[in-house]
Amino acid sequence: MSSREHVTRCAIVPPYLLVRLARLDDPHYAGAADAARHSLLRDAPLRERRSTVHPPTVRPTARGTSSASGELDRAVSDAGGLERLPGRLVRSKLQAAVGDVAVNEAWDGLGHTHALFWSRFGHDSIDGHGLPLEASVHYGRDYDNAFWDGERMVFGDGDGQVFNRFTASLTVIGHELTHGVTQFSANLAYEGQSGALNESVSDVFGSLVEQSALGQSVAEASWLIGAGLFTEQVQGAALRSLKAPGTAYNDDVLGMDPQPSEMSGFVDSEDDNGGVHLNSGIPNRAFYLVAAELGGNAWEGAGQIWYDTLTSGTLRPHVDFAGFARATVTAATRRFGPGSREHAAVVAGWSGVGLGKGLGGVTSRA
Repeated sequence: MSSREHVTRCAIVPPYLLVRLARLDDPHYAGAADAARHSLLRDAPLRERRSTVHPPTVRPTARGTSSASGELDRAVSDAGGLERLPGRLVRSKLQAAVGDVAVNEAWDGLGHTHALFWSRFGHDSIDGHGLPLEASVHYGRDYDNAFWDGERMVFGDGDGQVFNRFTASLTVIGHELTHGVTQFSANLAYEGQSGALNESVSDVFGSLVEQSALGQSVAEASWLIGAGLFTEQVQGAALRSLKAPGTAYNDDVLGMDPQPSEMSGFVDSEDDNGGVHLNSGIPNRAFYLVAAELGGNAWEGAGQIWYDTLTSGTLRPHVDFAGFARATVTAATRRFGPGSREHAAVVAGWSGVGLGKGLGGVTSRA
């Protein structure tokens, strides 16, 4: 078994969406249904392995002697429609832009993600030690997903009926690479509430990658994950919304976005590793509420607190929502001080989704 197979494979499209597509009997969507079935079959062995084996703690990667701190090292390969990785190297620091839009989107997305973590948080690549960022595009035939496999980003081209190419959304690239940051830091178990937190952290920083790249404030940002993935045949803006979980799409084919936005709607399920793509809506909404309360640039306040929490070394792999909430309160207090507006915003954010118990009240210093 390769090192890749020991690590959780985290995909952007939840299995419940692919299952819904796979069951379609409308001839108009025959291609999309076939693509969804193939994608599910391809992903199933890794989902089963993921549900039974927690990935080992990953040690930081040693930096090569030729690289300086913060130096971006990236490469993009072309899988050529096959399911063998990495494929043929088509762009690196020695190779200029090519005529393939997916290659160039992946290249730019790797750069924007690196820029967020290094420029905003001082975190050198996804492991904190300058790990080269690698991606493969054109994976499989009409593959309806993108994933982080423990070593690289992998993008499918979509089926063309429901899903476009998966490099089209910068938030997808940022989301998947953040799974790598989590892997090398908190190593959150990909099941139950810790798995939903794993997904939520990726949504949070995926959104921040886009906001930072576009220079958007909290008020200007879309707070959508996967905008641009759906074709014009789908009634929906994106896969998920941090601002309003449960509203990202409402389509005759895909159904309605099922994410809950607060603990009263928590989904108790054995599917999708305990509902990791569903219940992530709850901490997503909490983060948005914190960011909205603080205003300005989300990476400066709420994002900094979430980053401090993720990299603190204090999170247990199976931490639940309440434990993560307490950790963010601690992080806000340490960086901004007890009674600060940041501290108060974090308490209010978690209270807004039904997780304020045990966080204590805050008397502002202002």
